Amino acid sequence: MKRFRGKWVLVGLLMVVMMFASACSSDKSSSDSKDNGKKTANKEPIKIGVLASKTGALESYGKQTLRGFELGLEYATEGKMEVAGRKIEFIVEDTETKPEVAVQKATKLLEEDKVDFLVGSSSSADTLAVLPLAEEYQKIMVVEPAAADSITGSEFNKYIFHSARNSSQDAVAGAAAIAKKGVKIATLAPDYSFGRDGVAAFKEAAVKLGAKIVKEEYADPAATDFTSNIQKIIDAKPDYLFVVWAGANSPWKQIADMKLQEKGIKISTGAPDIAALSTMEPLVGMEGFTVYYHDLPKNKINDWLVEEHKKRFNGEVPDLFTPGGMSAAISIVEAVKKSNGDTDADTLIKTMEGMSFETPKGTMTYRPEDHQALQAMYAIKLEKKDGVSYPVPVLIRELSPEETAPPIRNK
Repeated sequence: MKRFRGKWVLVGLLMVVMMFASACSSDKSSSDSKDNGKKTANKEPIKIGVLASKTGALESYGKQTLRGFELGLEYATEGKMEVAGRKIEFIVEDTETKPEVAVQKATKLLEEDKVDFLVGSSSSADTLAVLPLAEEYQKIMVVEPAAADSITGSEFNKYIFHSARNSSQDAVAGAAAIAKKGVKIATLAPDYSFGRDGVAAFKEAAVKLGAKIVKEEYADPAATDFTSNIQKIIDAKPDYLFVVWAGANSPWKQIADMKLQEKGIKISTGAPDIAALSTMEPLVGMEGFTVYYHDLPKNKINDWLVEEHKKRFNGEVPDLFTPGGMSAAISIVEAVKKSNGDTDADTLIKTMEGMSFETPKGTMTYRPEDHQALQAMYAIKLEKKDGVSYPVPVLIRELSPEETAPPIRNK
């Protein structure tokens, strides 16, 4: 009987040992599964969807931004194209410079490609159409190079970070160049959000300095004939014409043909990209501002950008929006570094608000209140330079991020 009892005690002990071993194995398996799940998640690529005008009126801007964006990813990751142990992939979609197409392409990037970030676009109209999608899908959108104030103003949502300068930053720089008490100024701009926001911001800054806006003229963004617009400006008899423009169909030739400067009207504007500078021969001597010209910033990132761009693109220098694309890419990489690879939008918002990062234009900072990147601008004069076929922006002085900080408009 004792032997029988002993036998069952032994069996019981064996069963307990087996259950304990099974539980340990189960716990270990469960733990491994969690660890493996975590590792797998960390190894998933970070996907960035880039919206740009590869065709349409702003095709050249899209080309510049895309070149800069790819170079920015390479610079920020030291050529590895990975951050926090995760590979970086980017997918480019052509908005065709049409808002309805921009929405279609953004939706595709979010739903089919499952991107972690959106970047873009070349057009303010395209960008404004896409902003609500960033909020709907709860994804960070870094806006570059669209400049409308409403992006971080009336249409702002917390998922938007504006690495590009905005129209008010342009306006502060432009007004500082020409506005003072008693000066009469007319404006010419394209009739859409970029142009109207730009004029509104310039007017606010210029009036504060004592100038009077005597004429606001808006032209069809696709126009090739500006005769009627320019004649109305002549009739208003301003001291200055301040021009806000973007796109290949610029009004410079007709402004020269209609001899505004001979009529006593001085021209001022932001120095545009190289293609447009080539049409501005009659404006040599003009004082204005620029967002970027390749030999103005003096820092190691810009040196690298200029050198690498020349190597890769047959000696071409980076153009007006190339550093913006680079800055957008750098800001994304820096944010993911700081979040240790976490691409959750709420985590990234906390990380990016107030974040400073180094760019070809020096230090930029995403202002916490509206996510607008504060950045340097350049007061310049157009001059002829030996060996260069277009008027060159020559530095008068660098305008600091604090000087060009725009009003907060999302309240």
